[in-house]
Amino acid sequence: MTDLTFEHEFVEGSAGAPVLLLLHGTGGSPTDILSLGKELCPASPMIAPAGPVSEHGAARWFRRHAEGVFDTEDVVHRAGQLADFVTEARHRYGLDGRRLVAAGFSNGANIAAATVLLRPDVLREAVLFAAMLPIPEPPRHDLTGTRVLMANGRHDPMAPLVPAQELAAALRERGSDVTEHWHSGGHQITVDGMAAAKEWLGA
Repeated sequence: MTDLTFEHEFVEGSAGAPVLLLLHGTGGSPTDILSLGKELCPASPMIAPAGPVSEHGAARWFRRHAEGVFDTEDVVHRAGQLADFVTEARHRYGLDGRRLVAAGFSNGANIAAATVLLRPDVLREAVLFAAMLPIPEPPRHDLTGTRVLMANGRHDPMAPLVPAQELAAALRERGSDVTEHWHSGGHQITVDGMAAAKEWLGA
């Protein structure tokens, strides 16, 4: 659909399941990331928008200057844009007041992290696969009551150990409840990571 801020896919779900906001990685699509949502919680209503930025034809959520070097101003702008879309979509699909959890991989996880840090009024729970700190020195919003699961690889060249740990620290310093799941691999979603996410989602 194109009548909201972002093109997106919407899948109806049961009233008792959390609403999933599904955020694809670089070069992905809403259709791709729906498969992640269906594995995480198949009963959930799912909102899967398309990243608005094109990098040589690959859809992304925000611009970057180089691998791992993000355009901070654009991250802030796009996180606000995503938060506004979420508010619109919740209202459009009758999901106001429902538990909302973002789930994203790589660039999608980074925009979810940015939205939690910048717009906790809209997003308060997130499952982040292969995320890192998206903006230096985030504002010191009170994140008490927010919950984040991070599932990262210790040998991930695209979301290295230190920037990933910086994200966890920034969230905790602002009061967020952060659960970390580390695997020995690289830039991927592992079976164990998915199991940890399912358990966390049901907590």
